[in-house]
Amino acid sequence: MPNRSRGAALTILALLLAVMALSNFGKPFAHHAGVGFVFFGTRLTGAANTIVAPIFGIMLAVYVYGIFSMRKFALPLGIFYAAYVILNMPLFILRYHGTPVMQEHSWAYLVPYPFVAIGVSSGAAWLLYRRRADLR
Repeated sequence: MPNRSRGAALTILALLLAVMALSNFGKPFAHHAGVGFVFFGTRLTGAANTIVAPIFGIMLAVYVYGIFSMRKFALPLGIFYAAYVILNMPLFILRYHGTPVMQEHSWAYLVPYPFVAIGVSSGAAWLLYRRRADLR
């Protein structure tokens, strides 16, 4: 019988993804011009931010539920999200390199952020892939 326990690492990554989902739900309500969902390298504002950020929040919430309940649908969602994060990072840097948008953040934020974002999204997908026989 397969072991359906998530384990500590997958549980921690799921909790971090849940925080990201909550962050996405809050982006349409931010009162700072520098806050907006980044969609394929472009920081969204206005109606686009109000629509897209909650959609990704819902997707991440469903993904987190899938991880916590060890469901098969979590694996393709995780692979999609990890690929999206990996693509989104360089697109953002290419689009905003040398602009005031990049100057809004300190290097103490800009340097570790890609490692954390890619590590969490890819790490969760990788752990789910390794545990794919345990998914129901």
